[in-house]
Formats: sequence, C-alpha cells, structure tokens
Amino acid sequence: MLCVLLAGCAVGPNFVRPQAPAVTRYSASGDPTTTGEAEGIVQRFTPGARVDPEWWRLFNSPKLEAVVSEALVGNPGLEAARASLAASEDDLRSGYGIFYPQIDADARGTRQRYSTVQLGQNTPGNVFNLFTLSASVSYVLDLFGGERRMLEGVAAQVDAQRATEQATYLTLIANIINTVVARAAYRAEIDATRELIELQHQQSHLAQIQFEAGTQPYSGVLSIESQLAANEATIPQLEQKLSESDDLLATLAGHTPADWRAPDVSLKELTLPQTLPVSLPSELVRQRPDVLLAEATAHAASANIGVATAALLPSVTLSGSYSASGTSTGQLFAANGRAWSFGADVAAPLFEGGTLWFRRRAALDTYRQSMSLYRQTVLSAFAQVADTLQALEHDAAALSAQDTALRTSQQALHLVQINYEAGLTTYLDVLNANAQYHEAMINDFQALAVRYQDTVALYVALGGGWWNLSGRQAH
Repeated sequence: MLCVLLAGCAVGPNFVRPQAPAVTRYSASGDPTTTGEAEGIVQRFTPGARVDPEWWRLFNSPKLEAVVSEALVGNPGLEAARASLAASEDDLRSGYGIFYPQIDADARGTRQRYSTVQLGQNTPGNVFNLFTLSASVSYVLDLFGGERRMLEGVAAQVDAQRATEQATYLTLIANIINTVVARAAYRAEIDATRELIELQHQQSHLAQIQFEAGTQPYSGVLSIESQLAANEATIPQLEQKLSESDDLLATLAGHTPADWRAPDVSLKELTLPQTLPVSLPSELVRQRPDVLLAEATAHAASANIGVATAALLPSVTLSGSYSASGTSTGQLFAANGRAWSFGADVAAPLFEGGTLWFRRRAALDTYRQSMSLYRQTVLSAFAQVADTLQALEHDAAALSAQDTALRTSQQALHLVQINYEAGLTTYLDVLNANAQYHEAMINDFQALAVRYQDTVALYVALGGGWWNLSGRQAH
C-alpha cells in the first residue's frame, strides 16, 4: 500500500504555463484601426479576427499559390523539420516502455567438458550437453517520479519540435511571397529604368548639340551624362537581384536553379488584402511558433529539475527469474533442473562528491535561463506586431505620397508635351519631364512592394494561422 502511495508522488517543480502579458493593445498610443488610403486601398484591422491559415491565397495570384504548393511538398528544410518532429514523437512513444515490466527470455545450448582438476580431483573429465531456457522480469518502481519527469521532458521536446516545424512552415511561405513580390518589383524597376536610360540618352544628345551651338554650358552635358551613368549602373544590380530571386525561389521550391523556372508575376497581378486580422494580445503567446518553442524549452528544463532531484533519492527495482536446464531437451523441465529467484533491489546515493547535488543546481539555473529567454521572446513578439502595424500605417502614407508625386509628374509631362506641340518649349524639356515621371514610377514600385511585404510580415507576426488549418493541432 505504501508503495502505491509513493508511486503517486513526483518530485517538483510542476511546470505552470506562463500567462500572457496583461495588456490589451500592442502600441502605447493605441493600435490603428485603419491605414490611410493609397492607390484607392484602405487596409482595415480587425481585433480578434480569425487568422486565415492559407492567408497567401488572399493575394489572389494562382502563380503564387502554385509556387507555395510546390514548396510545401518539395522543400528539404520543411521535410527535415517534419522528420525531426516524427522522430521526437517516436522517442516519446518509446519512453512509455519504462512504465511496463521488462521481460527477457534466453535459450542456450552448449557442449562442455567438465574438468575435475579444478576441484582438486584426479578423476577423468566429463563431456556433456547442456540446454537451458530462462526468463527474467524486472520492474523499476518510480517512487519519486524521476522517470515520469524524464518522460515529461521528452514530451516537451516533442512540443519544441512541433513549434520548430510550424516556424519552418511559416518562414517558408513568407520567404516565397516576399521573394515573388521583390522579383515583380525588380522586373518593373528594370523596365522603367531602361526607358529612363533611353530618354537620358536623347537628353545627352540634345545637350551636346546645344553645347556645340553655344546655347548651353558643358556642365549641363556632364550633369546629364552623370545621371545617365548612375542609372545604367543600377541595371546590372537589379538584374543580379532578379537572378538571385529566381535562384532563391527554385531552392525554396526544392529544385536546382538549372531545372526550374520562376513564374513571371507582376505587381498588377497581386491583390493587396484589405481586411487584416489582429490577434488579441492574450492569444498571441499561444499562436507564435517562436513563443511556443521557448515555452516548450522551459517546460523541458522544469522536468529536468525533477529528474535531477529524483537522482538524489533511493530507487527500488523488483526482479525475478526462472530457468530450466537439462543435459538433453527431453530433460529441460525435470525437477532437478529448475531454478528461480525473486527479490528487490534498493539503491541510494550516499556520497557522489557533490556531482548529483550540483547537477540539480545546474538544472535549476538552466530553468531560470529558459524562463528569461521565454520572457524575452514574448517581448520581441509583441514588439514585432506593434512595429508591423505601425509600418503598414507608414507604408500607406509613403505610397500615397509617391502616388501624388507620380500623378504630378505625369500631369507635368502632359502639359510640357502640349507646350512643345504649341512651340512654347523645347524637346529637351519634354525629355526632362519624362525622366522625372519615370523616376517617380520607380519610387512608386518600391513603395508598393514594401506595402505588400509588410502585409506578409503582419501574418508572420501573428503566427500565420497554423492552428486553424485542418490536420494541424493547436496547443
């Protein structure tokens, strides 16, 4: 009865899941409800709304969805994360065997020569066969819960691997979308820059003619040629970034760059999500994979304290064995060949030179460290959500300003063209206005790409909605 009571005890401490920070918003000044309007789109934030687990579909690009689907099947990093999770789950299943009796069986057959000289006799030795069947049973009484705490730590490692797999899943999708957006922006910038370079070539030619005619100083020619050279230098840089984007997408999809071609997706083919969820602060710590990973690490560290504590206490093992021997198989179960034993073994550490004591101290220190890292991870998570919400506000304002600059430069170009046709301005004025228009166009592409990528960052900051995806278990 005493053993049963003791078996229900387990040395502590018991792990208690940390509470979420007691805040109701992410920013000190309050969280935004909408962004400003840019390109006719206002993004609205809905607190507590469900995070779509397939949020990348909100960009309404079949080409983008195809790349994501291919990567979810063929990406080696995600495959490795899934295999690691499966291995940790199998380790946990194997650990449950400690709670069952360990039963072993053995069968032997030998031919021996018995030497009587070893007994001080001079009689001739004897040659005989010996057959033995034996079985043994042992069972460790987990009196102080050391084995249970060890298994608890293994279960926490499963949670850690699951969070790692979720983080890999989310990071993969975010990297694909960001790369597709960046690639589309690079392509648009290259096209606009080439048009701008062609215009500047014409400007340079006309400026050279005016210089030779004495109507413009040579400094004007040099200024145009300097701008031309600077813009020409950006083309190789943009083309290099475009090539790197293609190679990265191929790698993310699980292919070598030589046997896979990235789909051409333009910025116009993408739809910016207008209604964005914002998880409640109390829910964020249960959703983000990095926070769940830090929590699982702290849980495993807590369990290791129990394991180290139990190692300081006595352990009891029950064991029993039975064997049957005979000089022939027909005599295996004869009464004179039977043997059995049973008993209990109690072992307790008496002096280990401080090894076990300081091992427990080290486990306590590791637990304190893991809890500090958990709190740091939570703080970083809340800061990331706050930063992303503010970034989306600023992105809309910046894009709106770029749109104004683009429209203004387009209107200026239109007026200059009218004046040129009326003979009021020169063709060089038209080229200058056209160059300003193309520069504004390039800046607009860059601002739009940033707005898309910060929208992606918000879904990543919220955890990606994996807990709402069918077939994935929420914690």
